[in-house]
Amino acid sequence: MDSTTLRPMIHEDDLPGHESTLDPKPDYAPLYPGSGRLSGKVALITGADSGIGRAVAALYAREGADVAVVYLCEHDDANETKRIVEREGRRALLLSGDIGAKDFCFEAVAQTIDAFGRLDILVNNAGEQHPDQDVRDITEAQLSRTFQTNIFGMFYLAQAARPHLGKGSAIVNCTSVTAYQGEPELLDYSATKGAIVAFTRSLSEQIVGDGIRVNAVAPGPIWTPLNPSGGASKEKLAHFGEKTPMGRPGQPNEVAPAFLFLACEDSRYMSGQVLHPNGGTIVNG
Repeated sequence: MDSTTLRPMIHEDDLPGHESTLDPKPDYAPLYPGSGRLSGKVALITGADSGIGRAVAALYAREGADVAVVYLCEHDDANETKRIVEREGRRALLLSGDIGAKDFCFEAVAQTIDAFGRLDILVNNAGEQHPDQDVRDITEAQLSRTFQTNIFGMFYLAQAARPHLGKGSAIVNCTSVTAYQGEPELLDYSATKGAIVAFTRSLSEQIVGDGIRVNAVAPGPIWTPLNPSGGASKEKLAHFGEKTPMGRPGQPNEVAPAFLFLACEDSRYMSGQVLHPNGGTIVNG
């Protein structure tokens, strides 16, 4: 792909967005004391500067993991995540770059190994979305960029991490309820999330024999910078989460425990599966 495609998407929104500017702020704080379920582990988490990624970083740190925080350009948010991890008594490494670029993904893994000496958990969480009401409005540049971030980045990071992952390691991918329900104003985003489900199942089949588990989490509407920064239309944002059976959006710290479960030994007999913290929406899969 050419250099234009590799640049972060310039759109009619302010994505990826800053958590520091949101009001109200998303809840990232772990909901319970740690029990050492990730003691001595190292996790690389994409999109860990804010939203679900920050909540996962905070919970993993509370459970004993050091964390490599991969993010695009939101340095204020990333530094706050670093402080959160360090308050839990763990080490944090900040890695800024575009996961749509293969070279950066390999460099991020290499820097994680250099800093921490190992890699046990890969969390592919980062993603982008751009609302469009008509399939004809989705430009070639947007289509390429959304796939590049949401699915190409997962391939690149899995390729880079694979030599460092061994028996007991875990990969946890973030898909979405939109992969199962569909979403009329997020055609390209939903398509990538369906691809992530297939990627998760197929990669699991390929490497589970080596003791490496691959699973995914499919959140419903969660209050993060992604939607209010331009990832949703104003009409949708005004009623964000109201259509779920629980009648509200979720908070990042209500999703993070699913990522913890799939990363630790509690889920040692699960691979190729998807968990659904989505406010009670029933999906098939």
